[in-house]
Amino acid sequence: MNSWKRLLFVFCALALLTAAYERLNSPIVMTDAANAFLASLGPEQRARATFPFASEERMNWHFVPLERKGVALREMTSAQKHLAEALLAAGLSQQGVIKAHTIMSLDQILKEMEAGQKGTPERDPEKYYVSIFGEPGPQGTWGYRFEGHHISLNFTVVNGRIASSPSFFGANPAMVKEGPRAGLRALGREEDLGRELIQSLNDAQRATAIVDKTAYKDIITFDSRKAALSGQPNGLPFSKLTAKQKEILTELVTDYASNFPPAVADMRIEQYRKTQANLFFAWAGGIQKGDPHYYRIQTPAFLIEYDDTQNNANHIHSVWRDFDGDFGGDLLAQHYEASHR
Repeated sequence: MNSWKRLLFVFCALALLTAAYERLNSPIVMTDAANAFLASLGPEQRARATFPFASEERMNWHFVPLERKGVALREMTSAQKHLAEALLAAGLSQQGVIKAHTIMSLDQILKEMEAGQKGTPERDPEKYYVSIFGEPGPQGTWGYRFEGHHISLNFTVVNGRIASSPSFFGANPAMVKEGPRAGLRALGREEDLGRELIQSLNDAQRATAIVDKTAYKDIITFDSRKAALSGQPNGLPFSKLTAKQKEILTELVTDYASNFPPAVADMRIEQYRKTQANLFFAWAGGIQKGDPHYYRIQTPAFLIEYDDTQNNANHIHSVWRDFDGDFGGDLLAQHYEASHR
């Protein structure tokens, strides 16, 4: 074997080992990051950052710019901020970290856009809070939340297994239209792939997929503690899509899943594959660029919702909800059942 082939072999082997390590050790990475962050806090900060695992606060999630419980980045020292961001990164992929930081940076743009306007919310790229529930451990039962305007990431670890929903990413503006960052889009693929799919449908498919000619004002589940939609699933069934359309849908779902580390992303993709027979794609609003619009991908296991309707259709909300798995509900049920046998 010549030198370049040997180098390529070693590189591929390392890549495979790294991927395997990430899949096996995500709970350990999360635990180490959480404990490092907690160790950096003073007594008063730690008291505000930590909650019992059974606390109602664990399910009190939001994505609007309000005051939250926990410790905000702006209240931390430089060293503490680095450790808080390491904890954020422990729950996300590289793609997810980039999206999160880009979304956070948009608050500075909003602050500049809204300067001098009365009644506007406080905008601060460091008004993002960390909260930890229970005692972090790779085999224990605990969780953490990173949350602020347009970001709510909720993680639960149960016996080394990870639940990662609700997971919310939003963007305002969806596209920066002026200034030095003009053209920036934090959630561009979520928008573009959804529109590509609806525009790829023929007239008959589109008549079924479009469930309302007017886009909804927001995601339907909003900040509910339990994901629920009234009535039977509607929209276009997966079985009615062509092979090419299924590819677009798979790419869209994969983009949502790929915000998370391999262990979590793989689980979400497998969930998608297992539920395709009962999957529905629904759309509301216009289908041309600039039209207010909404879509959802619904299966018996999970729900993806997306809307771009506010601020002249330049304000995105997107969320992944698990019907039984939000806040680790399914993992906890299995854990409690096993504990009482």
